[in-house]
Amino acid sequence: MAIAAHNVTLTLGSDKAPVEILRGVDLEVPAGASVALLGPSGSGKSSLMAVLAGLERANGGSIRVAGLDFTTMDEDELARARRGRIGIVLQAFHLLPTMTALENVAVPLELAGIADPFGRAAAELEAVGLGHRLTHYPAQLSGGEQQRVAIARAMASSPAIIFADEPTGNLDTATGHAIIDLIFARRAALGATLLIITHDPELAEHCDRVVVMHDGKIEERDA
Repeated sequence: MAIAAHNVTLTLGSDKAPVEILRGVDLEVPAGASVALLGPSGSGKSSLMAVLAGLERANGGSIRVAGLDFTTMDEDELARARRGRIGIVLQAFHLLPTMTALENVAVPLELAGIADPFGRAAAELEAVGLGHRLTHYPAQLSGGEQQRVAIARAMASSPAIIFADEPTGNLDTATGHAIIDLIFARRAALGATLLIITHDPELAEHCDRVVVMHDGKIEERDA
């Protein structure tokens, strides 16, 4: 399994006013599979993704991702575990405004110690259709182009697992469809596992499986 989560719990807030976000989540995703995670706002989708991606530590349960036991790791260990294994695409692009498209993709690779970071970044930007925009800054790019840079950044290290949280949420319909096609094309090229959070039934139809969350639990599974 690329992802194996069992009885995962997450509680936020204070001891006097705890808020249960995840309430005993079980989820297994085979290597190479694509899974859509659906559910209403506040159901715990993004929190589950954050826990599975090592961005948030669960309070209880067991989590194995890419063959590693995330349950026992501290924040620094989780950060190291993500490098080269996990790519993340979010609704907000989170590009650094003072860096070019090329630098936004290459610098994380450089910091992770990956060989030839600028060459790999250029190749990945070419793969997402932005080979002619390498030296442009985020403010000079459209929303769709900025999301393409964010996708290139997530894919450039050839991760085994890709997490995407509402990746088309800030885009118009036509651009969103192009981004969906691009994510699945790049995922197929890498042979990566994909977990994608969405409210879009059309996007969910691209996936091998659909999982629905309600009130911090997984309620439905479409095999």
